[in-house]
Amino acid sequence: MEYLKFYFLFLSWMNFANSVYCTDTTQAPVPIPKEKLLVLTVATEESDGFLRFMQSANYFKYTVKVLGMGAEWKGGDVGRSIGGGQKVRLLKEAMEGLADQDDLVVLSVDSYDLIFAGGPEEILRKFQQANHKVLFAAEGLIWPDKRLADKYPSVRSGKRFLNSGGIIGYAPYINKVVAQWNLHDNDDDQLFYTKIYLDPLQRGTLNMTLDHKCQIFQNLNGAIDEVLLKFGTDRVRVRNTVYDALPVVVHGNGNTKMYLNYLANYIPNAWNYEHGCSNCDQNMVDLSQLEELPNVLVGVFIEQPSPFLPEFFQRLLTLDYPKDKLNIFIHNHEVYHEKHIQRFWEENRNVFNSFKVVGPEENLSQGEARNMGMDLCRKDAKCDYYFSIDSNVMLTNRQTLKILIEQNRKIIGPLVTRHGKLWSNFWGALSLDGYYARSEDYIDIVQGKRVGVWNIPFMAHIYLVKGEALRNELKERNYFVLEKLDPDMALCRNARELTSHREKDSPSPESFHMLRPPKGVFMYITNRHEFGRLISSANYNTSHYNSDLWQIFENPVDWREKYIHPNYTRIFTENYLEEPCPDVFWFPVFSDKACDEIVEEMEHYGSWSGGKHEDKRITGGYETVPTDDIHMKQIGFDKEWLHFIREYISPVTLKVFSGYYTKGYAVMNFVVKYTPGRQSYLRPHHDSSTFTINIALNNKDTDFQGGGCRFHRYNCSIESPRKGWSFMHPGRLTHLHEGLPTTNGTRYIAVSFIDP
Repeated sequence: MEYLKFYFLFLSWMNFANSVYCTDTTQAPVPIPKEKLLVLTVATEESDGFLRFMQSANYFKYTVKVLGMGAEWKGGDVGRSIGGGQKVRLLKEAMEGLADQDDLVVLSVDSYDLIFAGGPEEILRKFQQANHKVLFAAEGLIWPDKRLADKYPSVRSGKRFLNSGGIIGYAPYINKVVAQWNLHDNDDDQLFYTKIYLDPLQRGTLNMTLDHKCQIFQNLNGAIDEVLLKFGTDRVRVRNTVYDALPVVVHGNGNTKMYLNYLANYIPNAWNYEHGCSNCDQNMVDLSQLEELPNVLVGVFIEQPSPFLPEFFQRLLTLDYPKDKLNIFIHNHEVYHEKHIQRFWEENRNVFNSFKVVGPEENLSQGEARNMGMDLCRKDAKCDYYFSIDSNVMLTNRQTLKILIEQNRKIIGPLVTRHGKLWSNFWGALSLDGYYARSEDYIDIVQGKRVGVWNIPFMAHIYLVKGEALRNELKERNYFVLEKLDPDMALCRNARELTSHREKDSPSPESFHMLRPPKGVFMYITNRHEFGRLISSANYNTSHYNSDLWQIFENPVDWREKYIHPNYTRIFTENYLEEPCPDVFWFPVFSDKACDEIVEEMEHYGSWSGGKHEDKRITGGYETVPTDDIHMKQIGFDKEWLHFIREYISPVTLKVFSGYYTKGYAVMNFVVKYTPGRQSYLRPHHDSSTFTINIALNNKDTDFQGGGCRFHRYNCSIESPRKGWSFMHPGRLTHLHEGLPTTNGTRYIAVSFIDP
């Protein structure tokens, strides 16, 4: 009975206690006004990272006070070792004037590697829900003293260790924390906060905790696999999939700064599916408002044998930019290309403001040459931009230079890709060893499904650099030389990991000491326009007289542009062909350049058959109606020629011989030479083919007189062949024909007996 009395007495007391003390527990706390939130950050310089931080803060209308701007950084190299104490000292000084504001909430965050994903109202609501006076960011990795791990309070779920990149709390309590600082500027800030937090007495007195489940702070170090992008209608968030949280502050601590750059391509409103790129037009340069266009140094680098180099130079020449504003620097590593450069120089040396060529005789390494080009702009105060372009970039957009300047970035390149492949001039991510890794958005960017201006970790082949950046952030020389890295990788790594001024002429990591926090220069790629393509030079064989002819497989688009007649496509769109004789069709197929180079190639080979009946090149060794010719096989061009037939002749066949599907195969493919002194004509004959093509390779009346073809059955002659145009006619039975005499000069034709 006594036990029951005690039990009911206890229940009565509990009901009384609940009625007295818990009456308002169902009521939400009064929200803290957003005006009561003050963001404090330390930044001694306006780096790209800082400007991005401020852009995200301004988007959400945070009240931000920057501490230390313009001061000398003495806080050590926090990107490589301990340090950062200067941040605590500056925060301590700032808090002395805020300590008595009981209702003020202070948010202290880093700035160079941090962005906001949500607004003040959200962060204040989540801070209130935490129900503590001071809240630190948390992470799964301990730094800087692993020996302190066991002293941390255990947690059932969530991140266990303190990160000092994010602190939020009421001003008096933040002040009590930082007021304890009495160390040096280059001592470690995170170690300082850790020791306070690990003191049970202080942790209780100051009512401190960690943001264990990333409700407010998302540190990326050790947590990249936990986060993904969450696309909304108006803006993009980071979602922590482990804790199902939407963090407000995203911090690229440790070696995750490149991943933060990737996230910041979307967060908070840079790009989404609804509106595309929202900030691409921000801070652009309006060239129409300038009195005169900027001066540009164009650095051209020919570091390996490159197909279509004359066409490359022609595209450079046709850029829509005043030539008196362009200075040309060319480094050529290949003796083979000296003839091309000499021709370009002779024709255009007075077109540009200046013209400088460094040839293979200088024996410069690629890194040394690229350093030289960049240094020419760095030393010239009048050089506004440095435009570097490799010989494997075929620019098709004449506005490229203007477009890049207008985007107003320190380093920016246009997206160029290899035809039909995902190969491009940028990487979306890096592997742990610093080499290529595919980012989640890489394919969409390359294929144009996501269009914008993208912060990326690596670019090559073509980019524009501001001259003022070369004379400030990038003012140290030798950026293209770094042990075990190729020049492009060295440049990008040096730009990404830029901290401050290195020891003079010493590129080694060991020379970094007592430096500023990492403030790397951002590199961007834009795919807002079509700019051009990368050509393949890996298998370029320069042993031929006209080596580009052999590029029909490796670089089909450039081959087509150079060698196929400009009116070829009109055959299909406008029925642009003629029928001068029954079932004899006449259409354009080769450009003048193709005709000239095929003739040059044959004459360079030089072993013409002489038009003899005995011919060991063909089966049986005897030809009844021989021509003075050279076979495509003799110059190693047979595979390429057959591919040309399949790609450019077969479609015409289907159009003119309805219902006939050619195999596109030919055994006899040759160039014939008609001259009055050797062989001027060909007697009547049938071809051993289903149909024959006969392409005129030079001009009547200019290169020769006479010539032509007569079809006996129809008593029809074609006596005015057009250069680059092909006849197509049946070979057997119906079209007995003869080659009419060439009376003067030399006539060349290319012939194939197709589907023998």
